[in-house]
Amino acid sequence: MKDRYIAFLAVTGIICLLSYTSNDSTGYTVEELRALYGSGDQSKWPAPQLFDEVKKDFQDIGPLSEMSFPEDNLYSEDKMELGKMLFFDPRLSGSGQISCATCHNPEIGWSDGSRVSLGHNKQTGTRNAPTLMNIGYAKTFFWDGRAATLEEQVKAPIENPIEMNLHMSMATKNISKIKEYKPFFVKAFGNGEVTEEKITKAIATFERSLISPPSRFDQFVAGKKEALTDSEINGLHLFRTKANCVNCHNTPYFSDQKFHNLGLSYYGTQYEDLGRYVVTKKNEDVGKFKTPTLREVSVSKPYMHNGFFPELANVVMMYNTGMMDETSKENSINDPKFPHKSGMVEKLNLTDDEVFDIVAFLKTLSTNRYKIHPAVLPKS
Repeated sequence: MKDRYIAFLAVTGIICLLSYTSNDSTGYTVEELRALYGSGDQSKWPAPQLFDEVKKDFQDIGPLSEMSFPEDNLYSEDKMELGKMLFFDPRLSGSGQISCATCHNPEIGWSDGSRVSLGHNKQTGTRNAPTLMNIGYAKTFFWDGRAATLEEQVKAPIENPIEMNLHMSMATKNISKIKEYKPFFVKAFGNGEVTEEKITKAIATFERSLISPPSRFDQFVAGKKEALTDSEINGLHLFRTKANCVNCHNTPYFSDQKFHNLGLSYYGTQYEDLGRYVVTKKNEDVGKFKTPTLREVSVSKPYMHNGFFPELANVVMMYNTGMMDETSKENSINDPKFPHKSGMVEKLNLTDDEVFDIVAFLKTLSTNRYKIHPAVLPKS
C-alpha cells in the first residue's frame, strides 16, 4: 500500500510539472536578486508576499540567534555530557534496546529516515520522527504541540507504550542502579542522587546543544554573495513571494510554530490523524499540525507528519497543486469535526523550473555536518 501511494505521489508530481507554463512574476533579474539578498542588509530585501493573517506578527527568515536556556535548567558542559549519555542509553526503555537515539540518529539527520518509527516490540507509530537539530528554538513540541517544554517532551517517548515503554520512575530506578553514573550526576547537579527531573533536564540540555552551524543560506544573506547559485537565489525569492512558503516557514527557525491544516488529515480513512484536535478538543483544530522547521530539511526525509512524502520535490509539487481538497466530501456540511484546509494553501502555478529552484534553495538550509560519536555509557 505504501509503495503504491508513493508511486501515486511521484506520478502526480510529474503531471503537475508538465501541466504548467511559465508565469514569471518576480520582477527582478537574478543579478538584482543576488545584490539585494546578498547585501548583508535585510532592509534591502524585496517585500515578502504575505496573507493578511500573517502580517501582524511576521518575522522574516535569517540567521539563527544564540540559543537561550530556561532559568530552571541553565547550560553547563557537565550537564550536557550527562544528557548525551542518557540520550544514547537504551536502559531508559522497557526492552533495554531502545534509546532516544534510535529514532533520532545523528547519522540520519537526527531522525531515523523511516516514514514512522519502530518502537517497543516492533510496534509502529503513526507520525514521522522529526529532526532534533535546533529543537531548542521550538516553543511547543510534537506535531500536535502537546508538550510545552523540552523537558516535558523528553519524558513522553520514554513512557509511551509504543515507543520506549517504561515509566519514568522505573527508568530512574534503572539508571540509579548504575554506580558509574553517580560521578556524572555529581558534576552536573552537585550530588549523585538520580531523579526523574535530573534525567529530563540533562537530556533536554543535550538536545538544546544540537545547533546547526551557519548554512550556505546564512552565509549568503550575511554578505557572501557567491555562496548561492542562480537557481538557489531564485528559489529563495520564490520562497518569500510567489510560492507562499514564508507565510508559515518564517523566522530564523523557518517555522512560525503555529498549527495549520494542509488538507492532509486523511479524515475518515485508515490514515486519519486529527492532529492538534487530540490536544485541544476544538473542532477547528482537526487536521492541524505544527509547522516544522526547514533547517536541515534535506537530510531529514521523509516529510510531513505521516512521512508520506519521500522527497522535497514531492512536497513542493503537492503545494503547487494546492494540496488535497477534503471539503468536497458529502458529509462535510453535517459533520462538525470535518477538517477545513487553510486558506493559505492554494494552487501556485509554479513552472517546472521554479519548483526545482525552490528545492535547490531548501537544500541550502542543510549543513549535514553536525554528527557526533555515540556516548561511551557507564556499564555497571
